Amino acid sequence: MTYNAGHYDVIVIGAGHAGVEAGVAAARMGAKTLMLTLNLDMIAFMPCNPSIGGPAKGIVVREVDALGGVMGKVIDKTYIQMRMLNTGKGPAVQALRAQADKALYSREMKRLIENEENLTIRQGMVEELIVEDGKCKGVITETNAAYYADAIVVTTGTYMRGKVLMGDLEYESGPNNQRPSVKLSQNLEALGLELVRFKTGTPPRVNSHTIDYSKTEIQPGDENPRYFSYETTEQIVDQIPCWLTYTNEFTHEVINDNLGLSSMYSGMKRGTGPRYCPSIEDKIVRFNDKPRHQIFLEPEGRDTEEVYVQGLSTSLPESIQHKMIKSIPGLENAEIMRPGYAIEYDAVVPTQLWPTLETKSISGLFTAGQINGTSGYEEAAGQGIMAGINAACKVLGKEPFILDRSQGYIGVLIDDLVTKGTNEPYRLLTSRAEYRLLLRHDNADLRLTDIGHEIGLIPEERYEKFLEKKRLVEEEKQRLKTIMIKPNDDVQKIMEKAGATPLKEATKAYDLMKRPELNYSEIEQMIEPNPDLNDEVKEQVGIQIKYEGYIKKAVEQVERMLKMEDKKVPEDIDYDAIAGLATEAREKLKKIRPLSLGQASRISGVNPADISILLVYIEQGNIARLAN
Repeated sequence: MTYNAGHYDVIVIGAGHAGVEAGVAAARMGAKTLMLTLNLDMIAFMPCNPSIGGPAKGIVVREVDALGGVMGKVIDKTYIQMRMLNTGKGPAVQALRAQADKALYSREMKRLIENEENLTIRQGMVEELIVEDGKCKGVITETNAAYYADAIVVTTGTYMRGKVLMGDLEYESGPNNQRPSVKLSQNLEALGLELVRFKTGTPPRVNSHTIDYSKTEIQPGDENPRYFSYETTEQIVDQIPCWLTYTNEFTHEVINDNLGLSSMYSGMKRGTGPRYCPSIEDKIVRFNDKPRHQIFLEPEGRDTEEVYVQGLSTSLPESIQHKMIKSIPGLENAEIMRPGYAIEYDAVVPTQLWPTLETKSISGLFTAGQINGTSGYEEAAGQGIMAGINAACKVLGKEPFILDRSQGYIGVLIDDLVTKGTNEPYRLLTSRAEYRLLLRHDNADLRLTDIGHEIGLIPEERYEKFLEKKRLVEEEKQRLKTIMIKPNDDVQKIMEKAGATPLKEATKAYDLMKRPELNYSEIEQMIEPNPDLNDEVKEQVGIQIKYEGYIKKAVEQVERMLKMEDKKVPEDIDYDAIAGLATEAREKLKKIRPLSLGQASRISGVNPADISILLVYIEQGNIARLAN
């Protein structure tokens, strides 16, 4: 017999990386929010890699922060190492990555949530959704508590019908030996949602005291670490290094000899694993021509001796894991503290969602994070903040919020999921973004802070600082157009040192900045410095000037794309009534129900000819309505 445990505007199921962003966003927008989680000690826990960021993923964290989210702020307070990746390449692929103190990260996030106004957090296992007349009205926990709300966000990660696999051992479990969520998964199926079985894995953790670091290569953090959050001002100076080693012929022999004992290759595994984060067994089989594979030894925190063996994700039996570990240089005497394992879980087929992350079949029900078929904490956080925003918009009577592909990697991520779907755990890559020159680490605030402020997640003080930064960037760009640099001896020395050809005639500082060898720092040495500029503004000035031509072309591409996005597809359109559509296109359009011609054009199986037919049909329909 259930009892009424209270009414809220928004309920978030789960407190992982998607759940915390969803809960905080909804609460800060003014929605009375409840967050229910299996274990209050596992908030924003990192059951896999103890890190945040990396290519594309790090930019998502910046975007979450620019919108008013919390992941960037918390990792900036709790990292043990910070590195900017791809610094030898252009700004479009540069990304920040932090090694986390995972226990401290979780505690700091828990503290933040507990002190968040308008947000209530409780421990409880949700087993059933309350759905009436196609609308989600609340949830029921295993203790028969019924909580009611007008919007529900499900962020259950890899817990739904979770099953751990290690050799021939298998047992029901969520990550890190937590309880799995079984009845909620069954309830979603009963409500008509299509689920798919996915898999992910994790490597062994070893005792730092038993590692011979003299046989490995040190991987230090940056001397002057950058930040994920635009609000962070204090650096953590006592960084902890990671270490690099490699597998070898003997490691590969151990794995090949025991492939049949791996859950991955014995037939026990039924879920599909991530292509871009393969197990060590997969690497050996798929890349059998490679004599070795990188292994990073990553400390899990300041107050633990556990070291994460990145690159050695496995579902081999524990006895074989010991042999495999001891074959690697530096780990000959390493003691495993936790063995690696694979975990299977249920995920929602994401094409059942609108771009707001609300389910198409049940009004008021949103899903976000790994339940939508993604991998990674960052992808989860990006979906979480969007689901939280849209859940709050729904209950507060506001227009829904959708990011398009030109505005952020978050827009790329969600559009890919709801338009194309995924047949394996989806990982965000820079190559997935056609406008990646516009979606950079350095300009996430310029792209999204206005939106975050308009939504209500960016406070006035922060917004004023942002406007000041924009003003300084524009004023400095204009100033550089007025300054002429003459080819004197000092200038030529700076040019020579930078590897640039000598200056032959007086040139505007603005134009000189476009030379590939020169950055703002060199130009600054040639002119009267502007004392009002910080490093962030200088970097932005340099990037905007140097890549001006490329950026202009990308913006023109976006403008063409937006014309397609502006052509809306009526929600009540009858695709069966459209003559000439290919059978596959008709089936896909009926399933996805795209909101625009742009989205329709990205559906696999819908060809340009189908788009032309659809466009003519829509325009004829508009003409007919005007005539009436």
